[in-house]
Amino acid sequence: MKIPSFLVLSTLAALSQMSAATFTVDKTPTGGAIVKLDGEFVTELVVDQANKTYLWPIIGTSGVTMTRAYPIIPDVAGEQHDHPHHRGLNFGHENIAGYDTWAERATFGEKPSSKTNERIEHLGAIKLREITNMSGGEKAMIRTVSDYVDAAGKKTSEEVREYVFAVQGGNRLIDVDIVLIASEHDILVDDKKDAGISIRVPSEMAVDRGKEGGKGTGKIITSEGLTDEAAWGKRATWVDYHGTIGGKAVGVAMLNHPSSFRHPTPWHVRTYGLFTANPFGLSQLKLQEETGAMTLKKSEKITLRHRFVFHDGDEKAGKIAEAYAEYAKEK
Repeated sequence: MKIPSFLVLSTLAALSQMSAATFTVDKTPTGGAIVKLDGEFVTELVVDQANKTYLWPIIGTSGVTMTRAYPIIPDVAGEQHDHPHHRGLNFGHENIAGYDTWAERATFGEKPSSKTNERIEHLGAIKLREITNMSGGEKAMIRTVSDYVDAAGKKTSEEVREYVFAVQGGNRLIDVDIVLIASEHDILVDDKKDAGISIRVPSEMAVDRGKEGGKGTGKIITSEGLTDEAAWGKRATWVDYHGTIGGKAVGVAMLNHPSSFRHPTPWHVRTYGLFTANPFGLSQLKLQEETGAMTLKKSEKITLRHRFVFHDGDEKAGKIAEAYAEYAKEK
């Protein structure tokens, strides 16, 4: 018996809907948000624990936590206890409008030096003003507006940020679009090594353990084929950081959209686990002798666009080159 075509199509549509991932987004008591996928925790937008907002923890493929626990959970066995400002997935900059949102007070320890005292005096913050939109479904979205403030809490500029969460094939995606706006007056956006959008990968997945010594399981590779230490300070359209966590081979890639500021971005990616796209520090990343510092005139904007791809295996298993080609087509 021939089955009517409309019945076949409606059945396929129903099966597609049944198998489609469903995201939900809910506000937290602190004013942040929790993202879940089919009822399972994916990440939290944390807004009240540091001088900037951040996503932490982030659950990638195979149920693996893809962010270092420290300093939020300070006593996880085997973790590096360096750089407490490397929190989950975040954005910071050592000098926008004269103030530092990359570091935080804990960065400098209990007995800061005269040199670090100057930096402490110039610590600023990225303060969430409001979540302007949240939605779930086949994708999840969180849109925020935040104020950049100086050490006294006075606003210097503002930012609109949008997170979009999706599943593509076997990978989990987080798009992060940031628009930095000189809303109050002209501002300096300085040339600094410590600046950009970052994720701190788990210690086990680092290439090495930095000053603490010892090897990790990780490997860094760029779209240009550079690996590990050679990737630092070089331009690339994407970079992948992969290794094993709890015996599972996993990785995270960061893709830099062609419309993003100073694409292809330079990378401040370190073998000890810091993974940052930094289009600001052109001289400090040793790309050129002249400074990359710039002045944004009042009402001018900088747009940063990146996609994080959480995947199983290495960059080939995660099809990162193909994922970038698709991302680059998006408007």
